Amino acid sequence: MRGIGLADSKILVVKDENISSYGFGDDHPFGPDRHGAFHRYLTDSGISSLVHLAASGYIAVRADIERFHTNEYIDRVIAHCQLGKGFLDNGDTPAIQGLYESSLAVVGASLFVTEEIISGRFKRAFVPIAGLHHAKRDSAGGFCVFNDIGVVIETLRKIHGVNRIAYIDIDAHHGDGVYYSYEEDPNLIFVDVHEDGRFLFPGTGFPEEIGIGPAKGTKKNISLKPGDGMLYFRRTGLTFRLSLMILNRNFLSFSVVLIVYWVIP
Repeated sequence: MRGIGLADSKILVVKDENISSYGFGDDHPFGPDRHGAFHRYLTDSGISSLVHLAASGYIAVRADIERFHTNEYIDRVIAHCQLGKGFLDNGDTPAIQGLYESSLAVVGASLFVTEEIISGRFKRAFVPIAGLHHAKRDSAGGFCVFNDIGVVIETLRKIHGVNRIAYIDIDAHHGDGVYYSYEEDPNLIFVDVHEDGRFLFPGTGFPEEIGIGPAKGTKKNISLKPGDGMLYFRRTGLTFRLSLMILNRNFLSFSVVLIVYWVIP
């Protein structure tokens, strides 16, 4: 993965045809036009002139995704996607031809921006389509094939030597693939605000889920009820800051990489 320029104070935003193909068809809730719709809005609103647009230029390879996912699961994804039949989970995520390749592109884009931030070329980055936080180590979930967040976390640790990492998730759905993969990991600070799991997929992420074993107290799940407005959401901002201060109290002298995942409707 190569850098694209000198240090830039603008937010790096990926615009890449390789990730635009990630989706499950026109009639599926996760259709193929999300990437295009995002960038049309960026242009129409004038925001595109305020950010640094760049193609990723990196497609993840198997060695990348093996840092998080099991070999058996990767083999299953390849086999099912070659046939274009069946599901990669219990029925939410269909296997279609080309999905394996587009999934690698999404992971590659997340690794690309990670490299740009770690190198100091950019301070912040956003990847449309990425943040596939429902995929487990051994299974797809909720239209997510490979968990690019998990791959980034493992890459930061195994390649860059960054062990203590903070992750904030403010998607409406609980990031179960990330939470349960690191539920016993005390070095991953996890803060997630989402709609109450009693009302929305995946039905998890309750306030009492704060990590287990040595990780107890390093996780924070904040659930909002249907209809809670921006006032409630803004109040969680203070909760984020307090949570990070409390959960990170033993890590103040260490590097902490903050990953923020936010889906724009």
